[in-house]
This record gives sequence, C-alpha cells and structure tokens, in this order.
Amino acid sequence: MTDSAPVDGGNAVPPRPAAPQDAPEAPPATLWDRMRDDPQYAPEHLALEAVRRLGPEAAQWAARERAQRPDVPAEELADQAVRKFVNHARLSGAVSGAAGLPGAVIDVGVLAWTQARLVLHVAAAYGVDPVHTDRATDLLVLQKVHKVAESARLALGVAAGRERAGALFGMAGERPLGRVMMQLGIRLAQMAGVRAAKRIFAKVVPGAAIILGTWANSSATKDLAERARSLYRGGPGNLPQQRRP
Repeated sequence: MTDSAPVDGGNAVPPRPAAPQDAPEAPPATLWDRMRDDPQYAPEHLALEAVRRLGPEAAQWAARERAQRPDVPAEELADQAVRKFVNHARLSGAVSGAAGLPGAVIDVGVLAWTQARLVLHVAAAYGVDPVHTDRATDLLVLQKVHKVAESARLALGVAAGRERAGALFGMAGERPLGRVMMQLGIRLAQMAGVRAAKRIFAKVVPGAAIILGTWANSSATKDLAERARSLYRGGPGNLPQQRRP
C-alpha cells in the first residue's frame, strides 16, 4: 500500500489499515504534496508520476506473463489488465475512509491513479513501452484532460519544470485551503472521467451517498480502457510516428 495522503497543510489523513493485495492503492504522499501545491497541473503531475512509478510495474507484469505463457495473445493480456483494474475502480469510491472534502478528493485521486495503472498495463500488454515518457502524454489525451498530444506535452513540460524548480513549495499555504482542495478535486475528477464534478463533493454533506458509486467508477474506467486498447492495439508500430518509443 502506498503512503497515506496528506491533504491539509502538512497534516495527513490518519493512516489506513493495510489493504488487501487486490485492492486499489492511493497515489504516494509525495505526489499528493505536489498536486496540492499546484492543483492547476494536478493531472500532469499525476501522469508524470504514474509513468515513473507504475510504468516499471506494468513492464514487469507483461514480461512475467509472457515468460510463463509464451503464446499468450496480446488481447488476452489486455483483457486480464482491464478486468483487474475495472474491479479496482469499483472499489475506489470509499478508499480513504475519511469524511468531508479531503475524503472526497482522496477517493477521486485513487480512481485517477487506478485508471493510469490500467492504461500503462494495457500498453504493456500490446508491447508498447509503458515507461516511455510519451505514455504521460497518452494518459492526458486518453483521459481527455487535453484534446491533442501537443497541448498535453506543453502542459507536462510546465509541470515538470515546476517540479524540478520547486517553485511552488509553500504556495498552497498562501491560499484558502478549501479553495485549493476544491480545485484539486475538480481537476482530478475531470481526469477520472467523472462528468458531473459536483457529485464528487456529495460526501461533504452529512448522510450523503458515497460520491463515486461502483457503476460510475466502472463505467468511466471501461470507457477509458476501450480508448487505450484502440490506441495501443497493433503495438508500437501502429502508433503515430512522433509517439513511438
């Protein structure tokens, strides 16, 4: 299980019990820090970190599966990845165990992280390098954060530059925390395919239903899986020239 997610000026949500092996994982605490400090570019930070952390995992998974079953078709590997992470998405609406706005933001962040893991595993299933930097661009286009690859690359460059420079350290503290968290939640909701972003914050209202039901999570994730399969089916040679590993 990854680190718990700090969401409040350096204070973390109380640690959660260890999750079952097949349960969804939350993004690492260091990523939450960057996204909270720079909510405008939260999807870009998540995409960059996903390729760094989850890309090797996806590559190792595909290599292991092919070593054990040399004749396994790529479609079967993709099916396996999709089933696993759609199931994870169904569980990701109440992962945090926290109430109010922080819990809502964590839950949708877990969904976006799970979806990034799915895309990278689908890429690996079709023989596309999941650790290539272009996969971050793919994530942002597939998740409809950006309409075209060029704008996604520009935004990733900005986010990477801010990350390297550390230009935003402490900036979140200069703005009302509620506004920062609301912006972060909306940006992550857009990345995760939650069309009605206001639903994310139903959890803030006492007695409200869990914000992201199993149907909403799995529906958005299945749609993303189909887009990823369409992009990567046929392997690296089928990708646009500028995005081949």
